[in-house]
Amino acid sequence: MIYFDNSATTKAAPEVVDTYAKVSQNYWGNPSSLHKFGEQAFNLLEQSRQQIADLVGAKLSEILFTSGGTEGDNWAIKGTAMAKKEFGNHLITTEVEHPAVHNSMEQLKQEGFEVTYLPVDENGRVSAADLRAAIKPTTILVSTMAVNNEIGAIQPLDEIADVLRDFPRIHWHIDAVQGIGKGLADKIFNDRVDFVTFSGHKFHAPRGIGFMYKRQGRTITPLMAGGGQERNLRSGTENLPAIAAMAKALRLLLADESAKVKRQREIRLAILHHVESFSNVTIFSKDLPVFAPHILCFAIAGVRGETIVHAFEEHDIYISTTSACSSKKHVESSTLQAMKVDDGIATSAVRISLDEHNTMAEAEKFNQVFDELYTQFAKLS
Repeated sequence: MIYFDNSATTKAAPEVVDTYAKVSQNYWGNPSSLHKFGEQAFNLLEQSRQQIADLVGAKLSEILFTSGGTEGDNWAIKGTAMAKKEFGNHLITTEVEHPAVHNSMEQLKQEGFEVTYLPVDENGRVSAADLRAAIKPTTILVSTMAVNNEIGAIQPLDEIADVLRDFPRIHWHIDAVQGIGKGLADKIFNDRVDFVTFSGHKFHAPRGIGFMYKRQGRTITPLMAGGGQERNLRSGTENLPAIAAMAKALRLLLADESAKVKRQREIRLAILHHVESFSNVTIFSKDLPVFAPHILCFAIAGVRGETIVHAFEEHDIYISTTSACSSKKHVESSTLQAMKVDDGIATSAVRISLDEHNTMAEAEKFNQVFDELYTQFAKLS
């Protein structure tokens, strides 16, 4: 099997599964309990938090645990809106965000907030100039993704940071679910960002666990009320086995990160350079430094994306249409729509997404199968 759908989810690493099992068996106490089993659980919880903080260059108090990227995005956006509503009601995001961001913004519009959606260029990236022009005295939040989940475009985070340094009271949230472990840490954890959200299952941790970076001193309203866990910011008994497993997964991911990124980039380019030579192929993730090393999006004219996905599946190769969240709903790519790609081409788009375990041999096999399928599709059309 060749698994090229890692932006949808990744396989849990064996060492991570082992950590999850051991913590489940040996640290079953509630971290909030006063007895020794609770104290042991609390100590492991904070050790895991410290390990994650050290890995991303944050303070221990700046790491908060969530159930994943969707909760983190909702919390950063709605929590900011609730905390800062007395100062303004204007929010800024982009036209190419994940539904967790887009739908959160739409919910807030129903509550009377004003939302500006920044347009994107032919590469799916916003303009820092457009951001500056969109800011109002009532702006309280800017939310941008680091890496687009459909085509892999990297947003101009350095330029956005430059703009927002002139507006220190505006919260800036980055959805970095697709950016972790891809050589982008310096751009994501810049000196201006306030909130960054991550999802464990995107980097070989269990599903249902994630974390959020919250800059020290920034205020946010809790969405989860209850027993006051996570420094009274996110109530609910902590999922300690998953948290410890996520800390292990992050450590494994970031070990030799540059070498892993280099290998993914080489594999991606091997596929890109092969498929772009065919006349009916359109590449949306071109060979530019503005695209992440692990995502490649392309279309074969006249062949629907789901047809391409299932054709590769017959050869035990697993890719996806542009977004796992929308593929079964038959929703077209919001990113390609924002890029003003013709619907006839957008419906043919598929995505390859790599991780550090993929190999050049798998790329060569993919290219071989692509040749066979392209010939079959040409005969049908």
